[in-house]
Amino acid sequence: MNHHIKDIALSAKGKKRIEWAELDMPVLRQVKDNFSKKKPLKGVKIAACLHVTTETANLAITLKEGGADVTLCASNPLSTQDDVAASLVKDFKIPVFAIKGEDNKTYYSHLNATLDKKPNITMDDGADLVSVLHSERTNLIDGIIGSTEETTTGVIRLKSLAAAKLLKFPVIAVNDASTKHFFDNRYGTGQSTLDGMLRATNRLLAGSNFVVCGYGWCGKGVAMRARGMGSNVIVTEIDPLKALEAVMDGFRVMPIAEAASIGDFFCTVTGNLNVIRKEHFIKMRDGAIVANSGHFNVELDLVGLKAASKRVREAREFVEEYELKNGRKVCVLGEGRLVNLAAAEGHPASVMDMSFANQALGGDFLVKKGGTLSNMVYTVPEEIDKEIARLKLAALGVKIDTLTKEQKKYLASWEMGT
Repeated sequence: MNHHIKDIALSAKGKKRIEWAELDMPVLRQVKDNFSKKKPLKGVKIAACLHVTTETANLAITLKEGGADVTLCASNPLSTQDDVAASLVKDFKIPVFAIKGEDNKTYYSHLNATLDKKPNITMDDGADLVSVLHSERTNLIDGIIGSTEETTTGVIRLKSLAAAKLLKFPVIAVNDASTKHFFDNRYGTGQSTLDGMLRATNRLLAGSNFVVCGYGWCGKGVAMRARGMGSNVIVTEIDPLKALEAVMDGFRVMPIAEAASIGDFFCTVTGNLNVIRKEHFIKMRDGAIVANSGHFNVELDLVGLKAASKRVREAREFVEEYELKNGRKVCVLGEGRLVNLAAAEGHPASVMDMSFANQALGGDFLVKKGGTLSNMVYTVPEEIDKEIARLKLAALGVKIDTLTKEQKKYLASWEMGT
C-alpha cells in the first residue's frame, strides 16, 4: 500500500490515542454505525487533506466504514501526529501521506500523491487540494463530484474562486455549519490555542496583557479563554461591528500599532496577510510571545521580523527567539503556524465530533445530490446541521421542548396579535 509516514513502529501508541478520542465523539460514532450498515459511500474515492490527528483518524475510519476508498494527507506541515498516521496505515489500511515537520516540497508531493488516487470527492482544510486541482491537476476535474471545506480560510479562497466563475465543481462549506463554527471555532480554538501557547512556553497568563488579533468566532474563543486564565485581553479588529462587539463583551479594543508596545502575548486569528508586521515587532516588549492560530503562517510578517533581527535561535521546542537590532527579543511559536497543532494536539475530540460528523454527512450529501448542484459554495443543509445538534444533545443526556400544535399554528399565522 502506498504511503509516506515517519515510522510505522509508532502505530501502537497511535491506535490507543485514536481509541481515546473516539470515546468523546458520540455523534460521529452514530454516523459510523449507520454508514457501516448502509454503505452510502461504496465505490467512492475520497481524498482528504486535513490535520492528521486522532479526531481526523476517526473521520477517516467512519468514511471507510461507509464504503469509501479513503486517502489522507496533511493540511499543514506541522499538524501531523506521526503515531496517528502510523496507526491509520498499519491498523486501518488507510493510505496516509504526512510527516510532522515536512518541508514545502514534501508537503506538495503529499498533496499530489493523494490526488494520484483519482478521487471523486475531496475533503479540504484550507482548500489546498482544490487549488492544486484547479491549477496543476485539471485533468482530474471531470471525475470530481464535489468537495467539502473545513475552515474559514479555505471557504474564503473557494468563494473567491466561485465569484470569479472559475470553480469547477460544487463545494460544501462545512465551516459555515452552525454546529461547526459556533462550537469548533469558538470553544475548540479557544482551548487548544491556549494549550499550545502554554505547552510551548510554560509562561503564566494571569496578569499579562494578551492581544488577540481578530474577533471572529476563533478570536472570541481565544479572548474568552485568555480572560479566564487571568489575562488582560486587548482585541484588534478592522470590522467596526466586531470591534463594537468586543467592546460590549468587556475587552479593550485598539489598533495593533498601539497594542504592539503593551502586549506580553499576541495571537493572530484573522485569516489575513501580515496582520503583525515589521513595524509592530520592533515596538514589542522584550520577551514578547507571538503565536498564530489562523490556518496559514502568513498572518505574521516573519520576513520583516527576520530583517529587523540580528540573530535567531531555538530557545526551546516550538519557540524561535528573534533578537532584534534594537536589543529586545521576540519569541515566535511553532514557526508562526497553527500553534494549537504545532505545539499541542489540536481541538478536543468533543467539538471535532460535530465538525467531522458534518464532513461525513457532507460527503454523503454530495454522493446523493452532487450531480444536481451548480459549481458554487453551499452551506451545509439545515436538516443535517440540526440533526447533528440533536444527536449531540442526546449524547449529552439533554432534552429540549417541542412545539405544541397551538404554537405551530401561531407561528404560521398572521391573524393573531395583541
